[in-house]
Amino acid sequence: MIHIRPAAPADVPVILRFVHELAAFEREPDAVKATEPMLNVALFGAHPAAEAVIAESDGMAVGHAIFFHNFSTWEGRRGLYLEDLYVTPSARGGGIGRALLRHLARLAVERDCARFEWSVLDWNEGAIALYRSLGAKGLDDWTIQRLDGDALLRLAE
Repeated sequence: MIHIRPAAPADVPVILRFVHELAAFEREPDAVKATEPMLNVALFGAHPAAEAVIAESDGMAVGHAIFFHNFSTWEGRRGLYLEDLYVTPSARGGGIGRALLRHLARLAVERDCARFEWSVLDWNEGAIALYRSLGAKGLDDWTIQRLDGDALLRLAE
């Protein structure tokens, strides 16, 4: 039985472990800069930047989703953006990813969000197949743009 619940501060160590595992899966094992104190503030501080839910099977944490609200000027309403969706390798194929997505879709509807969006690596065929089976569509005419590191600092000067 899959149980999905809001994350609590005591979950921060497992969330960080899942973040590291996801980074390794995404072929960026050394890219994670987040620490437990950083995640604690980001998820449970005075002004949380994001929210998280934990998926459990037989009382064990087997996955999570980290998400936050964005805003559409065209819709005039906020949306829900999924930053991380992770299921441990041993629990994959058991419907946990689908359950996490369904949980977030329900939250989006309850919160009157116009959209539920996320990004996926173009080589992650298993995830893409799952998303298509749920009715998600790729936005091929949009590309993600990012400024970070020195480029971000240069523009900010």
